[in-house]
Amino acid sequence: MTVLAADSPIDGLLSGIAPDWGPFKALQTPAQQVIGVIMAGVVLFLLGTAIVGAMHIRVGNSQANTMETKKGQTQVASALVGLFVVAAMVTIFTIVYGMGDTV
Repeated sequence: MTVLAADSPIDGLLSGIAPDWGPFKALQTPAQQVIGVIMAGVVLFLLGTAIVGAMHIRVGNSQANTMETKKGQTQVASALVGLFVVAAMVTIFTIVYGMGDTV
C-alpha cells in the first residue's frame, strides 16, 4: 500500500489541532469521560422534554385546547433542535480527539 501523504505539512497541522498537548494531555481521558457523562445527561433531559411535549400535544388534542397543543409542539421542536446540537458537538469532539490519536 502506498502512503500518498507521507511527511506532508498536514501532519503538523493535525497534531496542533488535537488537544493532546500541554494541560490537555494529563486530562484527556478524564475530560472525555466527563464530557460524555454531561452530554448523556443532556440527551436524557432533552428526550424527557420531548416526551412531556408529546403528552401536551396529546392532552391538547383530546381537550380541543389549541394552546396546550402549541405548547407541546414547541417543546418537541426545541428538544429535537437541542438533540441535533448535542449530536453535532459529539461528532466534532470525536473528530478532534480522533485526530490526536492517529497522528
